[in-house]
Amino acid sequence: MLRRHSFRLLRHPASVGIARRRVRDHLADWGHLPGDPGLQAAVLLVSELATNVVRHGPDESSSPEREFEVAVTALADGSCLIEVSDEGLFEPRLRAVGETAEAGRGLHLVEHLTTAWGVWSRGAHGKTVWALISAGG
Repeated sequence: MLRRHSFRLLRHPASVGIARRRVRDHLADWGHLPGDPGLQAAVLLVSELATNVVRHGPDESSSPEREFEVAVTALADGSCLIEVSDEGLFEPRLRAVGETAEAGRGLHLVEHLTTAWGVWSRGAHGKTVWALISAGG
């Protein structure tokens, strides 16, 4: 069985917490228990990817779009696909981060928690950053 839910939020810092709650609630409604490593990983990934959109999304001069979309899909094998889409054209990439750096570790976290992740271009309409979590986290 495949279950998918998507929603749009304003590109605002408060939306990160809303995205976490909504994904947690949907996965719980679909049978994931609070201590489930997959649920915890999904919530953490949504938090990281939504934060990236809020911090690094397009400025108003390049895109009037002030919203982003979050989608969570529970797949038949128990894995979970997280997608966060915005109008920005900049594709996030892993980068080297020094021990004393205060930022830049987010995609390393994504890389560690997922089976696979990447970026789909939506042409002139931005991008979708996706992350696949295997069953059991």
